Amino acid sequence: MPETTAGGGATPHAAPSPLAPAWLTLPADLNALEPKMWAHDAERGPDGQLAVGGLTVAELKARFGTPLFVLSEPDFRARARAFKDAFDSAFADICGGVDVYYAGKSFLCSSVAAWVAQEGLRLDTASGGELAVAAKAGLPGELIGLHGNNKSDSEIARALDMGVGRIIVDSLAELERVARIAADRGTDTPGAGAGGGEAGTEAPRAKVMLRLTPGVHAHTHEFIATAHEDQKFGLSMAPGTASAGFEGEHGGTAASAAEEAVAAAVDHDSIELLGVHCHIGSQIFEPEGFELAAVKLLEFIAQMRSAYGAGLPELDLGGGYGIAYLPGDAPRPPGEIAEALAGVVRATCGRLGIAPPRISIEPGRAIVGSTTFTLYEAGTVKDVVVDLPGGSADSGGAAAETGATAVRRYVSVDGGMSDNARPVLYDADYSVTLAGRASDAPAQLSRVVGKHCESGDIVVRDAYLPDDVGAGDLLAVPGTGAYCWALSSNYNYLARPGVVAVSGGTARWIVRGETEEDLLSRDMGV
Repeated sequence: MPETTAGGGATPHAAPSPLAPAWLTLPADLNALEPKMWAHDAERGPDGQLAVGGLTVAELKARFGTPLFVLSEPDFRARARAFKDAFDSAFADICGGVDVYYAGKSFLCSSVAAWVAQEGLRLDTASGGELAVAAKAGLPGELIGLHGNNKSDSEIARALDMGVGRIIVDSLAELERVARIAADRGTDTPGAGAGGGEAGTEAPRAKVMLRLTPGVHAHTHEFIATAHEDQKFGLSMAPGTASAGFEGEHGGTAASAAEEAVAAAVDHDSIELLGVHCHIGSQIFEPEGFELAAVKLLEFIAQMRSAYGAGLPELDLGGGYGIAYLPGDAPRPPGEIAEALAGVVRATCGRLGIAPPRISIEPGRAIVGSTTFTLYEAGTVKDVVVDLPGGSADSGGAAAETGATAVRRYVSVDGGMSDNARPVLYDADYSVTLAGRASDAPAQLSRVVGKHCESGDIVVRDAYLPDDVGAGDLLAVPGTGAYCWALSSNYNYLARPGVVAVSGGTARWIVRGETEEDLLSRDMGV
């Protein structure tokens, strides 16, 4: 994908805005696409239009409307294969390869679930609804995992009915519920059904992994860091967190909730304890957190094998690999991640003298995030004069005089926080480009906002757009494949956008856009 394009050239000279954040630099060419932020088949055509898979945004707009999520199917498949191939290669001599579970919570529909299986991956789900999507796609149960910190009895039973390959247990109380539900499907249940076989036969045991919190804090936003002790997920590995009365392998009160869960699991005939799991956060670029978590969990596995005879043949190191939302972001390629983790696992197992467990990982955002952009149509464009703080320094280092002002341009689009809640939830930053044409106009610091009745309805907080952007222009926001459609809502009764998959010059709905009839279908009337 080229960085410079036909139909556009270098951005005319303009001074950086004093309102711009320090990380935002004035681009040399407003028409250029930063490759790491886009699908590999996204490009500018000869007329300056953004195209993906051979289809221009004008063609997509005419056929499907806006707002619209546009996903490159070949790019999704390539990113999925890249993780599988890289980790299989890095861990071939350690444990024969890696089980890669696509994290469905990032974006899931039946087409995506089918692609995942076709590319040799498995699927991680987090609810009964996500299990239903997997079933609709025809995925075998052994390729599916079920997560969640508060699974209902019906979700657990459904997972057992489907024969899922793993239930990731999040608490001691949940472990007991899974054990009970699995046991009830055995010889005490007449006509045991899909999971229990014939009446009077023994039901298959529930395959369980224990989610642990290793206390490794990834360098990420507070709201999406998930390995802290003071949070809702997992079983603590910290000493002294076990229930009163549980003394553990060494006696006393230093046992952890994680150890207590292992001891309980091995005592249940209805549980097959596969291993342990952790997830240290999201949008992580640094390797150290993953490596430290791997060491802590391998040491725990060694201790539990010795103390309780627990085989713990599997270790899931979670996901959280970052993507490029902004030009300055530096995501690590799958091969680099895989080699770093493999080196740690190899060395740690050698030091501990244990057979390596089968490794699994759970990338979601890193597979789907950059495959997709959101296409919007611009509407109202408004310039707002902003006072600069007297005597302060702007982001470019120049002192702002008392009483000085600057202009911020607000570009409103036909979507907003209903199709991308991440900016308001996490202060997430995105980029944006003029998609329907190229422009030689000077750069203007702009804020892309939605049409909702909220001042916080911001899609792109700070970006340079051409000065001539106006109503009717098409804008594209890259990196919206993960957690945008998944978090979408009907706020202000806006219909949720659909998702179009593009491949080889063809496009099709994989999630149909909603209509007003859809919105009113559950309204029971007066």
